Amino acid sequence: MKRNPRKLAWTKAFRRAHGKEMVVDSTLSFAARRNVPVRYNRDLVASTLKAMQRVGEIRAKRERQFYRNRMRGNRERQLEADRKLVAENQHLLPPGERDAATRMLEEEARLEGEGEKETVEDEELEEQEREEVEALKQKAKLRVKRKQKLVRGQGVEDMDVDG
Repeated sequence: MKRNPRKLAWTKAFRRAHGKEMVVDSTLSFAARRNVPVRYNRDLVASTLKAMQRVGEIRAKRERQFYRNRMRGNRERQLEADRKLVAENQHLLPPGERDAATRMLEEEARLEGEGEKETVEDEELEEQEREEVEALKQKAKLRVKRKQKLVRGQGVEDMDVDG
């Protein structure tokens, strides 16, 4: 079955057409095949190998920069998606974390409403809230371990050994 390579996501044509791959770059022209026979020359071979290494370094550097530019806004988008998910599904959170999540969402809404920039005091409050959430998580883990000790067949059970 014939298909258009620009519509198949795994092809080079698709990646170039959708801005995933570098299209206009001078280092790509060096990879083109040249079927012109050249008489062997030791100096020419040595200089060609050095040039190939340098072109490879330049290409790698440009590809890294291209990737960084493409992925620049992903962190903010992911954080926003995570906030939205927590806001919509708070009923699924454990009760201890539910309160902390509501406080954090209310704080964010208040800050957005006022249009203020975060100050050092706000960062300290956020740090304290993070510590509280961590402490609540630790307490929850301890509760689960205690419950496992009480239920037969789960957790660690101490055995009395006659000596």
